[in-house]
Amino acid sequence: MSSLPVVRTVADLRAQVGAWRAGGLSVALVPTMGALHEGHLGLVRRARDLADRVIASVFVNPAQFAPHEDFDRYPRDEAGDAAKLTSAGCHLLYAPSVREMYPEGFATSMAMTGPAEGLCGAFRPQMFGGVALVVSKLFIQAQPDVAVFGEKDYQQLQVVRRFTRDLDIPVHVEGLPTVREADGMALSSRNAYLTPDERGRAVELSRALSDAAAAIAAGGDSAAALDGVRARLAAAGFASIDYVELRDAESLAPVTSAARPARLLAAAWMGRTRLIDNMPVVAAA
Repeated sequence: MSSLPVVRTVADLRAQVGAWRAGGLSVALVPTMGALHEGHLGLVRRARDLADRVIASVFVNPAQFAPHEDFDRYPRDEAGDAAKLTSAGCHLLYAPSVREMYPEGFATSMAMTGPAEGLCGAFRPQMFGGVALVVSKLFIQAQPDVAVFGEKDYQQLQVVRRFTRDLDIPVHVEGLPTVREADGMALSSRNAYLTPDERGRAVELSRALSDAAAAIAAGGDSAAALDGVRARLAAAGFASIDYVELRDAESLAPVTSAARPARLLAAAWMGRTRLIDNMPVVAAA
């Protein structure tokens, strides 16, 4: 199996994309922060369905981390990531340095409202401005036809869709359903922080959300369902629950029923690890 080509500068990235474009090929981008798992590789495989060439970016973006968060300890394994990307059929790895993305004198920031408000935006207020900044830069640098994101970070996906429309960026943003382990736990790079005991208890997040989503979709009381999720998480040993909320699936505005497609979202702490998950809620016809 041949090694995956790696570029680290905007100039080299554009040169490769330009060569593909000259050959009439379409391009897909899969933005990541590395520490890749099967969920990321599913994004790459979906990108291959949508375009002739696939670029995966690996960049741990300091602009979306607060000083007290896990930027320094976020897992990094470029060689392992490259091997996984090769096996998934990726064509190019873009792995810029912080200096390449934010050169000396960099003075631009982005602010997001709409889908960025509440949920993770209330607990990590720096996050979505940083996400919007780095993803818009990646879109401008790579100029893809399509970009693929996972639905596990559902609020992030809706933020990306919103600013892409707002800024008239000619990229189709594709969302891929959350990839889960056999017991239902959503795949996440941060799962590596969990001890075996914590991992065994953390699966209650997905189970509680799944049950509550089904109850709400069947016409059950949403407030009672959300209280049930909180109670189950507390019983499982989650030390703190940031939120458990029902939101409109597109705008992420708060809702109280599944009269139109909705999303049940939660974030909670198992030990020192903050876990997020979400489930679609669609009322039966």
